Amino acid sequence: MLEQIKNNIELSLSRYLKNLDKTYQLSGISALLQQSIKNFLLRRGKRLRPVLFVLSYLGYSKKPAKGLYESAIALELTHNFLLIHDDIIDKSDLRRGEPSMHKMMNNFLKGYKPDGAGAPSVSQDISQSRQGIKFSGSDLAIVIGDIIYAMAVNLFLTIDEKKERKEKAAKKFSEIVIYTGAGQFIELLYGAKNISRIKKKDIYKIYDLKTAYYSFSYPLSLGAVLAGEEEKELRKLFEYGRCLGRAFQIKDDILNLFAPEKETGKPALTDLKEAKRTILLELTYQKLNPKNRSRINKTLSKKHLDSRDLSKLREIISDSGSLKSAEQEISRYLDKARKISASLRMRPRYKNLLESYTAELLKL
Repeated sequence: MLEQIKNNIELSLSRYLKNLDKTYQLSGISALLQQSIKNFLLRRGKRLRPVLFVLSYLGYSKKPAKGLYESAIALELTHNFLLIHDDIIDKSDLRRGEPSMHKMMNNFLKGYKPDGAGAPSVSQDISQSRQGIKFSGSDLAIVIGDIIYAMAVNLFLTIDEKKERKEKAAKKFSEIVIYTGAGQFIELLYGAKNISRIKKKDIYKIYDLKTAYYSFSYPLSLGAVLAGEEEKELRKLFEYGRCLGRAFQIKDDILNLFAPEKETGKPALTDLKEAKRTILLELTYQKLNPKNRSRINKTLSKKHLDSRDLSKLREIISDSGSLKSAEQEISRYLDKARKISASLRMRPRYKNLLESYTAELLKL
């Protein structure tokens, strides 16, 4: 059943992108724009958010509504919009093992001729002067991300459900970007603070806003809203998602530090390089003696961290024993999630699918 849901999501996404030109006639405006959107959205991913949305809807509804999977992939488009902007802020050149959107655009601009003569294809990376061009690939990528989000908003309302349910869900759908953006905002500001001034509750606030809400809480609650569930159940689902999201982000922190780049699809040690305040880093800091705390403070205060700095930080974190503590944090939140799950009114078949899916996703 889970594989069927995943296949339906992939088919719906492919079908939507195949008909993209019929819907918006983007190729007539810019073939580069249309091709770049298709390239980015069709990359292999977990499709976590649409899967959770569909499982929740089916777990509370009597039968699947027409347009369910079209609404589901709106969450995937929103995710990709956020990734494009996030990669620009993080200055990350890799996403899912391929160039990030702003990197793709920079590659294109290296061979771009404003007069149009001999302009290269999207895939070309020609090292030529960009004299006369007063914008960057990041500028183009920001616009592409905005377009993808607008497409997502329109797509989300495709589902054939009662008007009042769709109105309620549409309001919650807009909250995804509001709270994710707020999380990004405070994460940047916290990154400028000395680590000694950042508390665990501050880091979890970022985790909730940037990961847990939009990746777990909202997909689960949106499915239930459209299925007509009551507020009490929606609050339980939201908290259930928050616990899963915290566990997921801690696991992601661990992978970013210790997993090979091939496994994560993005450059290793990016969290350290960007001086992000993570639970793993906070746990490490609390375990260190004053000398090593001073070394971490000095290193993180640098404007640019080189490979030697990053390797030393990873070594300190590894030797501190904080990895085990972080894994215990994951277990703690998974235990909380299981307790909430036991009280959910979701149909057993879909609750079991949801639990097995998230257990596999969060396995270290």
